[in-house]
Amino acid sequence: MTMSENQRNLEAGLLLNKNRNDINECRITVAVLFSTFVAVCGSFCFGCAAGYSSMAQTGIINDLDLSVAQYSMFGSIMTFGGMFGAIFSGKVADLIGRKGTMWFAQVFCIAGWLAIAFAQDTIWLNAGRFSTGFAVGLFSYVIPVYIAEITPKHVRGAFVFANQLMQSCGCSLYYVIGNFVHWRNLALIGLIPCILQVVTLFFIPESPRLLGKWGREKECRASLQLLRGDDADVSEEANTIKETMALFDQGPKSRIMDLFQRRYAPSLVIGVGLMLLQQLSGSSGIMFYVGSVFDKGGFPKSIGSMILAVIMIPKSILGVILVEKMGRRPLLLASTSGMSLFSLFLAFSFSFRSYGMLDELTPIFTCIGVVGFLSSFAIGMGGLPWIIMSEIFPMNVKVSAGTLVTLANWSFSWIIAFAYNFMIEWNASGTFLIFFSICAAGIAFIYAMVPETKGRTLEDIQASLTDFLQ
Repeated sequence: MTMSENQRNLEAGLLLNKNRNDINECRITVAVLFSTFVAVCGSFCFGCAAGYSSMAQTGIINDLDLSVAQYSMFGSIMTFGGMFGAIFSGKVADLIGRKGTMWFAQVFCIAGWLAIAFAQDTIWLNAGRFSTGFAVGLFSYVIPVYIAEITPKHVRGAFVFANQLMQSCGCSLYYVIGNFVHWRNLALIGLIPCILQVVTLFFIPESPRLLGKWGREKECRASLQLLRGDDADVSEEANTIKETMALFDQGPKSRIMDLFQRRYAPSLVIGVGLMLLQQLSGSSGIMFYVGSVFDKGGFPKSIGSMILAVIMIPKSILGVILVEKMGRRPLLLASTSGMSLFSLFLAFSFSFRSYGMLDELTPIFTCIGVVGFLSSFAIGMGGLPWIIMSEIFPMNVKVSAGTLVTLANWSFSWIIAFAYNFMIEWNASGTFLIFFSICAAGIAFIYAMVPETKGRTLEDIQASLTDFLQ
């Protein structure tokens, strides 16, 4: 039997199970809530690291006498570390487990913050930033996957979106306290959520899907019982997991080259395309160096960062609410449209300033543009690509697909984070005009390619994408 026939048999077997109905899946227990909270502590660490480079910029440049190029390297090297973390994320998560991967990531995160806090030169500064980047590269894959595997399907999107919410919370916290705290102490504060996750990971279960994949049936049932409640009957769900994993064992093993078969082309284009759009829209550059944007527009950095901190969290909460009400596709379109509009607004604002027009209004326009852009990003484009990534790839290629898509995200992020300061110095108006063009193209891409996945089983989603080419 050929590999192609094996794959068809595997997918046919999965579709036989798609109508399994387990009423216990509709329950949201304290264990699910607590496990999700512990997982997104890693997302909070990610947000702290993202916000740090913006608020520490002036202090680090002055204390260590860095040039713009040297600080751009420091800011962007976190995304370079994220690329390496992404390469290993899928395999590590399958080898040592979802919990084990989060512990493993925290070793690098803690080491990174300590290196930054006590750095006396650029070598230790960049080494620490790279280490935190490696950690968040692992987090960016394992956290949404773990949450998707433990939560009931009717709230899966909202719970996975909590990943973006906590990133916004971490970023907002640093935007506030970074105005008052020295950059070395700011790095030490980053250790607090790291230590919190390291301790609380002892009290949450491993993913039952992963335990089933490992063949540890007894532990799989125990994990399900804890997540669904002591009085829940988990036999149906446990048997479904067992049968599904048996089908995977009969199918071909996942290889990176399997992703480039014609049957997976739509999923691959959507997954990589959304990550490209998320990063090339300029989100990483604005988030990492928001202070320089405010300075360029003549708006006080301290006030601007405080406004952002107040706005970003409610907008992310709104995204959590809307993702299961509006659906993924409409929210993506709305989010990208907002980013496109505010990028154009910033482009015109800086253009007028360069010609000496509306100088007294440019600071206000800059604040409105930056706050509007990042708010639009927070309600949709920030978290939805990761949700869709976890839904569109079949389990037999999910590890390879997740690794490739996460690597693509961090690669594009590194390009923007490194080039951003140079682009702003070159031409601020032209920079945001480029971001506007990418966002506008993204609207067309989402409308033409991205399916609605709200309320659908994973098998339905994957079958529809396969049928797209028939």
